Amino acid sequence: MQINVDRKTAIFVAIITGLIIVIGFQFVNKNEDEMPMSHMGHGMSQSKEFSGADIMFAQMMIPHHEQALLMSGFAETRSSNEEVKKLARQIYAEQEPEIAQMKLWLEKTNSSMDMGHDMGMNGMLTDSEIETMKSATGKAFDRLFLEGMIAHHEGAIHMAEMIVDSDNAEARKLGQSIQVTQQREIDLMKEMLKTIN
Repeated sequence: MQINVDRKTAIFVAIITGLIIVIGFQFVNKNEDEMPMSHMGHGMSQSKEFSGADIMFAQMMIPHHEQALLMSGFAETRSSNEEVKKLARQIYAEQEPEIAQMKLWLEKTNSSMDMGHDMGMNGMLTDSEIETMKSATGKAFDRLFLEGMIAHHEGAIHMAEMIVDSDNAEARKLGQSIQVTQQREIDLMKEMLKTIN
């Protein structure tokens, strides 16, 4: 009787040990599969809500949007075209809350507010181009603003590809909204450029 109990105990222990090994192996593989994504955003902690791609997008798009706000702010005092001013105010009103929204993502995931290095984001104007726009007035400013903002928007649309299929509903919605809204504004700005000689 004692031998049978020991044998049953040994079999039971062997089964439990086998299950622990299998579960542990699957857990390690799962973490390894997720590891590249977790490192996509600099300083990011693993989050169930936002993926590494979502975080990296926010880290890049925040300064991208901030430059758009800077450009839009110039229009109020440098443009003499009411349509350009109206568009600039519209862009500002759209992108300011999006910046706040993306900053919340980074706070929720304990991620840094930037990637810690320059990614060469699409559509970003150089410091020299910003200074040239800042010093221009009237139609010269309008042309620089519209041409610069078209390129800026095109860059944002391209960047939004990172999250338009995100598993996170909030990130997915923002990516899709950026693409639709900014494409509509690109079309408008191209038409506006035709009227500026």
